[in-house]
Amino acid sequence: MPIKYTSPAEQEFWEQQSVQFLNGIRRGIEKESLRINDRGYISQAPHPVALGSTLTHQYITTDYSEALMEFITPATSTREAPLQWLQEIHSEVYQNIGDELLWATSMPCVMGKESDIPLAYFGTSNSGRMKTIYREGLGHRYGRFMQTIAGVHYNFSFADELWAPLQEASSKSSAAGAKRLSLQDYRSERYMGMIRNFQRNSWIIPFLFGASPALCESFLNGRPSRLETLVPGTRYGKFATSLRMSDLGYQNNVQSQLKVSTNCLKEYIANLEHAIRTEDPYYQSIGVLENGHYKQLNANVLQIENEFYSNIRPKRTAKSGERPTKALREGGVEYIEVRALDINPFSEIGVTQQQLNFLDVFLLHSNMQASPCITEREEAETKKNFARVVKGGRDPALYLWHNNKQQRLEDLANSLFEGFEVAAGLLDRAYITDDFSKTISQLREQISHPELTLSGQVVATIEQRKDGFFPFALELSQQYKAAFLNQQNNQDVTKRFREEAQRSLTEQKRIEDTDTRSFEAFLASYFED
Repeated sequence: MPIKYTSPAEQEFWEQQSVQFLNGIRRGIEKESLRINDRGYISQAPHPVALGSTLTHQYITTDYSEALMEFITPATSTREAPLQWLQEIHSEVYQNIGDELLWATSMPCVMGKESDIPLAYFGTSNSGRMKTIYREGLGHRYGRFMQTIAGVHYNFSFADELWAPLQEASSKSSAAGAKRLSLQDYRSERYMGMIRNFQRNSWIIPFLFGASPALCESFLNGRPSRLETLVPGTRYGKFATSLRMSDLGYQNNVQSQLKVSTNCLKEYIANLEHAIRTEDPYYQSIGVLENGHYKQLNANVLQIENEFYSNIRPKRTAKSGERPTKALREGGVEYIEVRALDINPFSEIGVTQQQLNFLDVFLLHSNMQASPCITEREEAETKKNFARVVKGGRDPALYLWHNNKQQRLEDLANSLFEGFEVAAGLLDRAYITDDFSKTISQLREQISHPELTLSGQVVATIEQRKDGFFPFALELSQQYKAAFLNQQNNQDVTKRFREEAQRSLTEQKRIEDTDTRSFEAFLASYFED
């Protein structure tokens, strides 16, 4: 399907002027990795001191659990830099975790009891306590098993220089009304439009890159499931792509009634603000403060904004102690965070350049394409489509909803790729390469050959091995660790990480030593407007 531009003037901008700005795209990666012991069970050991403070380290921290590490690459306009950073972070971590491993898949290792999953600890400061209490609250609300699932997040922003000429092109269309907006508001409006277009077509990501079609039976913890037995001890969906993104993983029913609009930034902020200030009866029944111990930050629908789960978010870098919605309200959208990628088990760092190339194309296409507001009917369609693909995306007979009609996934995907080819051509021109067009051509083959997708490869590999998900993932984890430990260390890189570890520990101590307010006063101040 050809790209449907907002106006002829915008089409002219994209086709003739945009290339000079596209090589200024900034990218960053946040990758989660579950730390496990050499037997394949979740680690009970604290975060290694040699890796610094999880509260203040710029590149290495923890997510929900003390054992769920998170690696953060700095934002950069150099295309290859995020993966290079990720390689270097992995190398540094492997040097400092002894006999432990980093689990190579999104779905976790052998699970025991919920109490075996240690909460992340960030020290004794008010901000550190808040992080740990928030995580304890997540455990009470959703269960700790869900919090051991790992993924890859992609942070993306266009060059600042793109927006003024694009706004000028938009203003030539009387319908756009772009000229009346400040540049900050226009940029936010475009990013929200990108988010809507991403949501409309987000099913394509689990179709291509979903890599969690199977899991260790222990993860189900005795819960009833429609998953079939692939081999003893391993359950899977015959055509599933991403159980991580299904109702077994992040897409739980607790937040299903929560309406957060992406039709404009103001609505998005207002909906989240309402959720963090409205009590929920079930969460009230859990309790907040019990015998001096906090079980959760509060009993509201969301403890804080980050609790809201979505596969893409508008973001702005917040100041210390500043709430995300407050930062967005004051400064507008700075970048977007794509949260739909599973760990790629066939990459030693969990993600490949081909995947990032595709996301660049998809996100550029989402900005080029006209993006009307999402209606309730369309929102329901996008949710149904995503759910169908994560549970059965490789089914050759799968149909998805499009404009109130059902169409074959294969037809919709091929139509989508026609527009992707145009966006890929622009990126090729901007970077003087053919990488983007090659990526789109290679991935397009998978539409008619779903066995070539990541989920198809995972199922085929486990079937061929006949020994299950756990041995498959454990062997990969062992191979990747061995490969990293066999590499020659770059002394400059090692020095950089050692200095950052020491700086972070010093900074954590400074924060703890200068904390004078009570935790209650700190919390009240955090939620002030």
